Amino acid sequence: MRRPRSRPGSYDHDVLAARREPPQPPREVAAEVGLVVEHRASTFTGDVVGLEQGRVVLRGNADAQRTFPLTPGTFAIDGEPVTLVAPARGDRAPKERASGSVAAPTGPTRVARASRIYVEGIHDAALLERVWGEDLRELGIVVEYLEGIDDLETVVREFGPRPGRRLGVLVDHLVEGSKESRIVARVAHPHVLVTGHPYVDVWEAVRPGALGIDRWPHVPRGTVWKEGVCAALGVASVQDMWRRVLAAVDSYADLETPLIGAVEQLIDFLTEDPVAG
Repeated sequence: MRRPRSRPGSYDHDVLAARREPPQPPREVAAEVGLVVEHRASTFTGDVVGLEQGRVVLRGNADAQRTFPLTPGTFAIDGEPVTLVAPARGDRAPKERASGSVAAPTGPTRVARASRIYVEGIHDAALLERVWGEDLRELGIVVEYLEGIDDLETVVREFGPRPGRRLGVLVDHLVEGSKESRIVARVAHPHVLVTGHPYVDVWEAVRPGALGIDRWPHVPRGTVWKEGVCAALGVASVQDMWRRVLAAVDSYADLETPLIGAVEQLIDFLTEDPVAG
């Protein structure tokens, strides 16, 4: 039996007309700091803490942070799909630095402070430059690297800390019972602050996701850590792996929280010294 044609205005005609209408795009919402959103694909929910290079940084439970591209319709607010966009800031938004700080208006070049930050190695110094370089130059703080901290007491004594000449030291693998913790315990001075992170090497303070791996490999005792990592990941040399590590870091969001906190403590310590300013 032939199906009768629908009359204009009938149910079938209305349904077909509705199907021909293009779906409405998700509404655009300004990604203001503090806005709580859900990333629909991963279900990660958090508040906006910043924007960087076409991505949004969300902070979830236990201060966990993740970075997502601002792809249309990939977020939700109260279950409603939305497109996050950069907030309007007049003609130009303030530039957010890799450290998460906002760039101050351009001023005269800052003369270097007498105070310093010492780190253990060249890779530590390079990561600080990658993330905090602009802040450090604006504040006049110079970062220098040691070759380990075995002789830290002598290093501190030769530096000669005093008002207006403070010293901050960043230490790898600063955990209870470690060799590093015993060395640091012997350094006590009102104008010296030693902070650290729990990772065997500063490489490990880079979030695995930034490198496209699930986790840092376990390296057996007795194996040089960096060489063990290269072997586990199939990378030809330490130099090749280091280039990969450094290239993976675009901002503080690519670093683990303990390293971020340790560096920020040192910067605060040096800049709160009124004579040093």
